[in-house]
Amino acid sequence: MKISISKIIICSFVFFFLFVFWKGLKINNNYDTKSLIGNRISNFQLFQINNEDQYFSEENLKKNKYTLINFFASWCAPCRVEHKYLLNLSNDNSEIKIIGINFKDKKINAANFLKELGNPYDFVGKDTDGKISILLGSYGIPESILVNNESIIIKKIIGPIDQIQYDEILKLTQ
Repeated sequence: MKISISKIIICSFVFFFLFVFWKGLKINNNYDTKSLIGNRISNFQLFQINNEDQYFSEENLKKNKYTLINFFASWCAPCRVEHKYLLNLSNDNSEIKIIGINFKDKKINAANFLKELGNPYDFVGKDTDGKISILLGSYGIPESILVNNESIIIKKIIGPIDQIQYDEILKLTQ
């Protein structure tokens, strides 16, 4: 019984494509930023929302024992939920400086948001095009990144800060 070369080639291609398909199913394509913990934060320059002459950069992180970088927007409902915890952190823990990054929002809306709910931030910067968020590993809001004075990411919180994360932040910074 002769097996033709064309049958061998066709079978080889079928097995090859099935193998590639099977391997592709096993790849995790979910974007996950948990691997950022323990890494040094990228060099960045964040301009103040009301004054482009003032900015916050990686060098400023070294001045604080801990810095919590919080991404927020006035149009973000979960940002309103977490805001009371940010206010408590700014009042309860002098070891933490909180930096707010206003994500793709209008300046007047951000100002009204902070006027209405209170301002827990030591510095409020703007990220009108989302580039700073991408640079710092954020892919949605609200998100927060806890950094030490060596610019190392200690904790990443995806979603709003709640009582559990609030307690964890206090434990990590005391």
